[in-house]
Amino acid sequence: MKVTEQIDAMEVSGINPFKYLVVTRVVAGIIMLPALVIIGDSVSLYGAYIGCNLKSVVSFHFFFLQVFEKLTFSDIFPAFIKTFFFGFAVTIISCFKGYNANSGTEGVGEAANSSVVLGSLLIFIIDMIVVQITSLLNYS
Repeated sequence: MKVTEQIDAMEVSGINPFKYLVVTRVVAGIIMLPALVIIGDSVSLYGAYIGCNLKSVVSFHFFFLQVFEKLTFSDIFPAFIKTFFFGFAVTIISCFKGYNANSGTEGVGEAANSSVVLGSLLIFIIDMIVVQITSLLNYS
């Protein structure tokens, strides 16, 4: 949108492009990344059930009873909370880099590449911080 001057057209027509483009994407990222993690965890648990049934026959009820008996709140909650921060970080970086991309397709490619690198780095940093905080809370 920056290359084709659609953002400039929005500003000229009196629409706030920041609110229309950035805020909606950030909110969508904060909502959808945890939803995708829930779906991914559900699919992986079902895949684990299928894997157990390849080796021996285990009932669906017994498998999930054993899985949820072993899981604790401290196993699930920190991992789920991190996804909100990951969604915020990825979308805010992507929107910033895309909003400030240089003109031309080369500038868009550079912005996309740098947003992926910076987003990945920030995910590692956020993960490290949240793991340290949750480990401190578990020992208290």
